[in-house]
Amino acid sequence: MKTIWQMIKVFLLFTGCTILFYYSLIWFNREYDNYHRYDEPQGSAVKVSAVENSTLEWMDRLLFFYRNGE
Repeated sequence: MKTIWQMIKVFLLFTGCTILFYYSLIWFNREYDNYHRYDEPQGSAVKVSAVENSTLEWMDRLLFFYRNGE
C-alpha cells in the first residue's frame, strides 16, 4: 500500500510539473506573438549597414570572407 501511495505522489508531481511547463510555454508564445520585432525603430536610431559600391569580383569577395570572416 505504501508503494502505491508513493507512485501516486510521483505521478501527481510529474503531471503537475508537465502542466506547469506546458502553460508556461503557451504564455511565452503569446508574449512574443505580440512583440513586433520588424517595426521601424523609433527615436534616434542609426542605420548600421550600407551598400558599398565595391568593385570586388565574387571570388575576391569570397576570399575576403574566408580571411576576415566578414
